[in-house]
Amino acid sequence: MSSVTPVRFPEHRPLLQFIWSDTETSATGYVVVDRLVCGIATGGLRTRAGCTMSEVADLASEMSLKTALYGLPVGGAKGGIDYPADAPDVDDVRERFLLAVKPLLDSVWTTAGDLGTPQARLDAVFERAGLGTSSMRAPLQRTDDPEAEAERVGRLFADTEDGLVMSDMVGGYGVAESVLEAMGPLHLEPARTRAVVQGFGAMGGSTALYLHYAGVKVVALVDAEGMVVNTTRGLDVPALIATRRPGGRIDREMLRLDDQEAPAEAWLDVDTDVLVPAAVGYCIDEHNHGQVRARLIAEAANVPVTPAAEQALIERGVVVIPDFVANAGAAAWAWWVMFGAVHTPADSRAMLTAHVRPVVASLMQEWCNGQPSLRVTARQFAERNLAIAEAQYGGVTATMPLFTAGAAAAAAPLEAIA
Repeated sequence: MSSVTPVRFPEHRPLLQFIWSDTETSATGYVVVDRLVCGIATGGLRTRAGCTMSEVADLASEMSLKTALYGLPVGGAKGGIDYPADAPDVDDVRERFLLAVKPLLDSVWTTAGDLGTPQARLDAVFERAGLGTSSMRAPLQRTDDPEAEAERVGRLFADTEDGLVMSDMVGGYGVAESVLEAMGPLHLEPARTRAVVQGFGAMGGSTALYLHYAGVKVVALVDAEGMVVNTTRGLDVPALIATRRPGGRIDREMLRLDDQEAPAEAWLDVDTDVLVPAAVGYCIDEHNHGQVRARLIAEAANVPVTPAAEQALIERGVVVIPDFVANAGAAAWAWWVMFGAVHTPADSRAMLTAHVRPVVASLMQEWCNGQPSLRVTARQFAERNLAIAEAQYGGVTATMPLFTAGAAAAAAPLEAIA
């Protein structure tokens, strides 16, 4: 494959950057609204020690790409709290943060669970703070009956499939669909394909489960305690999902006699066709990218591969599905729920398939035509869609109601990448 040709994109500054300082702890919080479409932006609230404004701004920009790529008439935003996610008083910190940014939550920022912030905990903090029963407060304020709509949305979010609540299922299902679509041009058949998934939480667990259901042999899983491996017949993912412990921890008592344990840092040494980093950012970098054996990487986590490592991998012929393509399923699904476009787990999966597969198919077609970087092609498509959305639906001063635009966008067929 040829080397990656740099592509210059228009310079863009975020619309809004907000910093909050807690008066009772050392916590610092950030909100970045990258841009508005229909007068609104969406993006989760992460909680982790060391979170920075720069990190939140990068993720807000990627949210704009996600929403544009899947035709959603909303902009991108992100929130972050620099505080340990496992601190005993973390929900108290979150509550003070949410009350401080209430004007944004009432008007332009729709948030959700993210790294270190489980959706159920976030919804509980919203209710405790008197902000309603759902973190999707801003769009609910635009409906005729916010309480009834919140109840409807809450029911769909609480629905389950394969033992997973929908908010935990849809993200990984979208990642699995992106992998399965990309495998075709690489001549990888599911029954003969091996996968390694780093992370066994909401995203990693559901990705592993739906790859397993598709016939892919999941040969290794990584959690906070290490790695479990079975390169011969693959792991029994459904059994491990059914007994998964809090924090995405695998119950080692459920391992079979021929399953093995290994250190977590050995995950890149496993011989595999597909690699799914689904836990933390920047875990494949300039120092370890040479260990990657896979032909295909799907970024289920946000920014798990550094830019320099990605370029080196692409020049070796490795296909990298960027995060804002692979892991956008949960964000897109939440808005389809708001717009009334999906009603059950089955039609949620069908909608995801109908959107994810054509995007990845178009990206792989460009790969076959000699464009080695799926990220470049996907970003070109997203930037074009952003310009169209801002022109059609309005940005800061939107002229079209959100739900009118959302219903139209959900009903329209996804535009193919030119």
